[in-house]
Amino acid sequence: MVKMEGVSDNVHGVILAISSSIFIGSSFVIKKQGLKKAGENGKRAGSGGHSYLLEPCWWAGMLSMIIGEGANFAAYAYAPAVLVTPLGALSMIVSAVLAHFILKRRLHIFGMVGCLLCLVGSVTIVLHAPLEKSIQSVKDVWNLAIEPGFSPTLFHSSQVMILILIVRFVPRYGQSYLVVYIGICSLVVLSLWVLKQLE
Repeated sequence: MVKMEGVSDNVHGVILAISSSIFIGSSFVIKKQGLKKAGENGKRAGSGGHSYLLEPCWWAGMLSMIIGEGANFAAYAYAPAVLVTPLGALSMIVSAVLAHFILKRRLHIFGMVGCLLCLVGSVTIVLHAPLEKSIQSVKDVWNLAIEPGFSPTLFHSSQVMILILIVRFVPRYGQSYLVVYIGICSLVVLSLWVLKQLE
């Protein structure tokens, strides 16, 4: 009986997360429609105009966004984050498809492949989601951070971030902002620590 109740809660959470993605994805298109209408009747928002605040269509998009975020927040009360979070990617699919049909923005082959990958990834994670562990203390979080499954990901991510900082940010901001070099040093230390954990 307890098991069935847990499954039912997960179903409620997934339904809320999917409806959240539909509301959030459509809100972008609705707000864009409102901005276009406001631009035709007054000064465009991109030029500093605020006529969109008088446009009902823009407010409908804002309401759709608020409802979507509320549904997303409520979904976490029913289902674990490992089920709810991946379904947030579906809002991009909803937005892309609606923009194709309503805003007449052409969805290119790369956009279609991206939507398909989002869909496959979200469904795969939801269907094969591991059981959520209950965390009782900071020590539990620390133990999860040094698990063999997580450490390589952390190592590779830090290496990519170091490369991005060196290639992109040092030439542009290195002379003005010390935080760029502090970030590189911190990530190097993190990488060395992770390597030690993997030994």
